[in-house]
This record gives sequence, structure tokens and C-alpha cells, in this order.
Amino acid sequence: MLLLKNCYLIASFDKADSEFCDSDILIEGNKIAKIGADLQASGAEVIDCSGCVAIPGMVNCHHHFFQILTRNLPGAQDAKLFDWLRYLYPIWARLDAEAILSSTMLATAELLKTGCTLSSDHSYLYPRGFEGDIMELQFEAARVTGIRFCPTRGSMTLGESDGGLPPDTVVQDTAEVLADMARVIDRFHNPEPLSLRRVALAPCSPFSVDPELMIETARLAREKSVVLHTHLAETLDEEEFCRGKYGKRPLELMADWGWIGRDVYFAHGIYFTGEELELLAQTGTGICHCPSSNMRLGSGIARVREMLDRRVRVGLGVDGSASNDSSDMLGEVRNALLLQRVRYGSTAMTAREALSIAIRGGTDLLGYPELGSIEAGKGADIAVFDVSNIGHAGGLADPLASLVFAGFDHTAKFTIVGGEVVVREGRLCRIDEAELIARANTASARLLH
Repeated sequence: MLLLKNCYLIASFDKADSEFCDSDILIEGNKIAKIGADLQASGAEVIDCSGCVAIPGMVNCHHHFFQILTRNLPGAQDAKLFDWLRYLYPIWARLDAEAILSSTMLATAELLKTGCTLSSDHSYLYPRGFEGDIMELQFEAARVTGIRFCPTRGSMTLGESDGGLPPDTVVQDTAEVLADMARVIDRFHNPEPLSLRRVALAPCSPFSVDPELMIETARLAREKSVVLHTHLAETLDEEEFCRGKYGKRPLELMADWGWIGRDVYFAHGIYFTGEELELLAQTGTGICHCPSSNMRLGSGIARVREMLDRRVRVGLGVDGSASNDSSDMLGEVRNALLLQRVRYGSTAMTAREALSIAIRGGTDLLGYPELGSIEAGKGADIAVFDVSNIGHAGGLADPLASLVFAGFDHTAKFTIVGGEVVVREGRLCRIDEAELIARANTASARLLH
């Protein structure tokens, strides 16, 4: 048992958006048992949360963990998406088992330390000659750090010789991909409500896979009852590619290929028309907003305010660490709010809306209704942030909003996943941080040199 005592504020994110001052949270096993003042529990570990705001753990719906070893490369700092990819594909083609392990541990560590308790990962690159099982390596790394993990078995099948963007050395054939998708679902996917391990299916994008794979992936996902994911409408280059190769806009292709519905969500979604936004809303198809990456690559601003007004399902993602250069989940919430205000004005998004996208929006997209709020009976995934420090001083008239508007350090004081403390006093509990940093830097240097 855990007893989080004396929380300055508990933001439940329940249906009523209840908030509790000077209250406690009792956790029994992997679930929240009770919220209230002056709770007592014999035998429980007591954690003092004085001066802290507790929120449900945030959810990262789109990432590319392997890219964390190639962040901040001078040759890719100022490139738009297609040029950026062409520069990095040959480097990523040299990924090995150690690179996958260390990058996954580093990315999940950074997410946990910034209040993310559940993450997906879009691992779409399978270099020719790779020795090992990429999904097995990722699940092992996530087990080590302690995050709740729902990665995707990604894929690319349309290489340069077939008119695609990626080099042939990092693509697979359709039959190989489909067989391995079925294998990883059967081996790793656990559909239980509070499962720590799930699998989704995610062909990379319309410019890197063939139509047969898209159609058959959708069929397989529905047969196995797993979520579908891909990049879509991220850049005008992508739209031009789809029009040139298929004679249709990206979302039209998705509809033709069966990629519409509540079991589907797309990363980015910048270049949708009003009619396409209506289609997303009517079909329940979701969008993962990635504001930092979109700004970093100069891709554009997604129409998130309009999506929310139309009741399109929206979650949040930090995206690849080579197009964001960070896995800072709370920082992504701040950028989501600010970027919408750049486009729509000062009332475009509130701090609570931005946090809700990162919490409830994410659990909705990944299919975890048992998470996303601090309520009795819900899963015990909680992030606790200290607002008694210098970065929040003078900003406590609204402690919850201060997480978004104030503060210069986004490190959680405590992060709890399934009732287990995995970040304590801002430090990872399951892994030595200095060793992880050295390991990742070594893997990065080997990959680059």
C-alpha cells in the first residue's frame, strides 16, 4: 500500500474535473483505493506530498525511441521532414540490439521523469541484417525502467527502388511484415484492463508502405482487436506525394484502405480540410498532436482547437527525439497550449485542456479507460510535481495551471506506475541514471562514427 499524504492539490481529471486541496490518496495494489483528507492506512508506505500537485499519469501516444541516439545532429538541425529523413535513414540503418535497448531505456526514463506513465513507440525501421527481436528488446527495456508500454510493430515496405522515400536497406516485404505482426501480438499483447504490455500495429506512412500492407494490416488488427496507427497529413510534401502516386489526398487513401474508425489514430494531422475534420469526428478517428516536432521541422500547426470543438479525439505525443530533441512530456503540454494560441489567439486553449489532452486524450487513443483519472477503482498511475520551488513562487493562485504556465524544471517529484514508485524525489528508482547516460552516449557515438 501507498499513502500519498498532504497533497497541496489533487487534480482528479474525473468527469466532473474535481480538484481537492490538502488531501490524500490511498493506493492498494495497482489501483487507487480512496481520496480524502486525513486518511490512515496501517502498514502503508507514507509519502509526504506537501507542496505538491498530483495528477493522473500523462500518456505519450507517438514517439520513435531509437531516434534519441541521433538527436541534435548538425546535419539535421535545419531540415524539413523529407530532407531530414533522407539524411538520417542511412544512420538509422546501422541500428543494433544495444542501440534499441539503450535508446528505449533512455526515452522511457525521460518520459517517466517528466510525468508520463504510459507510452507508445512507433518503431517502424527494421534494418536488413539486424540481429535480435526489436519488440522483445523494447519490452525488456521498458520493464527495466518501469513504464506502462504499448509499442507499435511498425513497418516500411516501399523503398527507393519502388518509388518510396526510405532506402531499400531499411524496408521489408509485405508478407514478412504481416507474419511478424501476428507473431508479436500473439507473444506480447496483453489485453487485460491494466496491462503493462500491449501492442498496436503501425505501418509508417503513405510514402513508405504499399497499399496491400495498409489494407492487410487493418484486417489483421481488427482480427486481433488491437489499435491502428500511422503518420498522416504531416507535411505538404506528403500530400503532393499521395496526389502524384495515387491521385488522392492522404485521408482519402486512408478511407479507401479501411483506416477509419475508433480503433485508428493518426500522428500529426496538420493538413486536413474542414470536411476531413468532420469525417474524423463522425467516425471517431483520433489524432495525436505533436507540437514540438511540428515546430522543430517547420511542418505547420495542427488545427487542434477546431478538432476539439468538433469532438475529434485528440491525444499528445512528443514524437521522435531527433525531431523534438527531448522526451519532456510536461514540456509538450506547454507547447501544445502555446502553439494553439499562436494560431487562434489567447483563448484558444486553457491549461486544463492541454493537460486533459495529455491525460484523458491519451488513454482514449490507446484504449485504457481504466486510467486517466484519480478516482477510487482506477489504475494507480500518478505524477506528483513539486510547486513549492522557486520556479512556481508567486504562481500558486492556480496550482494546477502553474504546471503549464510556470516552472523551468519539468521533473516530477514522484511518478507512480501501477502502484509502484518508479521516480522518487526526481530520480529513477529502477536504474542508475549515470550508467544509463554513459550507456546511451556510447551507443550513440558508435552509431554515428
